[in-house]
Amino acid sequence: MPELNWQKSTYSQEASSCVFVAATPTGTVLLRESDEPEAVLVTGPRQLAELIAALRRP
Repeated sequence: MPELNWQKSTYSQEASSCVFVAATPTGTVLLRESDEPEAVLVTGPRQLAELIAALRRP
């Protein structure tokens, strides 16, 4: 498996816990938090987009 390119969320503050996102070659989206990098959540791009849209709603 190729090495993942983890990117820090633009919403993460410099001094706080950070959320990292990576995409696999198969299109799966991986999420992890800097305090527990071994705990990885697995989702799809559509599901992640729906979650973000729901969180942005007033």
